[in-house]
Amino acid sequence: MAIAEIISPATTDNGTVLCDQLQRPLHDLRISVTDRCNLRCIYCMPREVFNEDYSFLPRNELLSFEEIERLARLFVQLGVKKIRLTGGEPLLRRGIEYLIEKLAKLSDISGKPVEVAMTTNALLLSSKAQSLKDAGLSRISVSLDGLSEATFSHMSDSEASVKTVLDGIDAAQRAGLARVKVNMVLKRGVNDHEIIPMVEYFRNSGIILRFIEYMDVGSSNGWKMDDVVTAKEIHDRIHQYYSLQKLAPEYPGEVAKRWRYVDGGGEIGLVAAVTQAFCKECTRARLATDGKFYTCLFAKNGTDLREPMRLGANEQMLTGLIAGYWRQRNDRYSQMRHELTAVANNEKIEMSYIGG
Repeated sequence: MAIAEIISPATTDNGTVLCDQLQRPLHDLRISVTDRCNLRCIYCMPREVFNEDYSFLPRNELLSFEEIERLARLFVQLGVKKIRLTGGEPLLRRGIEYLIEKLAKLSDISGKPVEVAMTTNALLLSSKAQSLKDAGLSRISVSLDGLSEATFSHMSDSEASVKTVLDGIDAAQRAGLARVKVNMVLKRGVNDHEIIPMVEYFRNSGIILRFIEYMDVGSSNGWKMDDVVTAKEIHDRIHQYYSLQKLAPEYPGEVAKRWRYVDGGGEIGLVAAVTQAFCKECTRARLATDGKFYTCLFAKNGTDLREPMRLGANEQMLTGLIAGYWRQRNDRYSQMRHELTAVANNEKIEMSYIGG
């Protein structure tokens, strides 16, 4: 296929802020570096789907580190200020420090270094925390859905130990990674009994604990609204034990509502993508493992950047493709969730492929 057949004639914004049809700027880029994971969390990669018969992407279909850096540089030129590496499990990608080092050298349009962050399950973090920090990683978020071995085993559908995750978190703090965060996805009747134990463990630790409403990402996790523990309910449960005071967002488009303990024990975050949709403030682009560019976590389709790049597209062509696709963005799935979930065959891209 000729390059001209797959690249639209979109151009860059020549200094103006790149916005979509709802006037949302491009600010954040999430890059999924692998579709593989060493856990089988029930809300992300349920084992009945992602089993020994599941076909993961072959290596030649994954973007190379050089390809990721090239595309990331173009996204940064269009306004991105923060890059987050996701998966699958990003620490399974061999040599991930090399990629971080390349991305950490990028500067945004104001000349400020781009912030490079990562979300991980932390099973491999203990041995890698220092090398990640040395490579230029700014922040890290760890997924942890329960403190008891029984709850963690059920949520992750694995034989991994909670201690391994906690050791990884400790290693991240010792390495000096700024503002380590812990993300807990809640599913009613499964792990919501551990809200207060999680609060008590991470209070006064310098770690920000964030509670995330169970979301209908992908098409394989059997999501039902009845399984959602709402942000309001989470807040009210915690507030019964520890008084909370609302904090202002740190930046426009921040997805977590911030709350501090009145007694000075730190802060928590509540991510209410189901009950308090924040689509109108969403500034995130997503680059999937195989180089497809998506504008929504709940997307069905994306646009391919890998094929044009491998066919020889230059920077102007690729920039035009990225800018043109962002300009036509009008998705607001969370605001329209109840209408769209009723639509037959409303299949969505899986989280392990697009990144959370």
